[in-house]
Amino acid sequence: MSTRKTLKTLAESRRGVLVPGAFNALSAKVIEDLGFEAIYITGAGVTNMWFGMPDQGFMGLADIADHTARIRDAVTLPLIVDADTGFGNALNVYHTVRTLERAGADCIQLEDQVAPKRCGHFNGKDVISTEEAVGKIKAAADARRDPELLIMARTDAAAVHGFEAAIERAQKFAEAGADILFVEAVTRAEEVRALPQRLAKPQLMNMVIGGKTPIFNATELGELGYGIVLYANAALQGAVMGMQKALTVLRDRKEVKESSGLVTPFAERQRLVDKADWDALEQRYS
Repeated sequence: MSTRKTLKTLAESRRGVLVPGAFNALSAKVIEDLGFEAIYITGAGVTNMWFGMPDQGFMGLADIADHTARIRDAVTLPLIVDADTGFGNALNVYHTVRTLERAGADCIQLEDQVAPKRCGHFNGKDVISTEEAVGKIKAAADARRDPELLIMARTDAAAVHGFEAAIERAQKFAEAGADILFVEAVTRAEEVRALPQRLAKPQLMNMVIGGKTPIFNATELGELGYGIVLYANAALQGAVMGMQKALTVLRDRKEVKESSGLVTPFAERQRLVDKADWDALEQRYS
């Protein structure tokens, strides 16, 4: 089964499949190594880790396409790719979908914020008109060369126009061709529970650690009927904490040993990057 068919099956199973976010190829390899079923290439993570900047629209199409291609080469799992607002109008969205499909995306996520967009859990968001947003989703659906490529439509309208308006938008996105719906940054537990009853298409629920949406266990979200449970930046926040801990000890004690428990052992690092496989290839061609 292709990765696109696999991802569609996972979303339609509505069992709360846990999908962590990757910000580079190595983080994607760790996700695959730990047995997760799909990977989300996070725009916020790429922006934070690649540029050292906040998630406020600084990432461009070339940046996310490059990361997608590198991650596609590194892992075999289905890839959901965060394409922000599509980097412009409906024509730009058309080009974005063609570019990311070629780079190896299995699902492309598009949102309805005004440009420059910002993290869905920041204050000060705004959204484009429903008509413009629907046009962009139609363009995304039309741009697919492979009909199995999935389009995920995200709306940030709940923070601007309220929960009911967000549901109305999401339904229109479904009618425009979206395969998966993503209502971002709902703030009340009863809203989280209500969404699967209000929208027929498979849905993603975003669990932002420290964000505006109350945290639910993925098992409960699956029982509620969510297809995908996203932890877009658990790996990022864990990696930053790990760096801070290891480097604080290095600064204060002037050394860090493998036995400290602060770092991944050297041998494990080489395993994760398939050093043995590359050694075998070197021997084969020598």
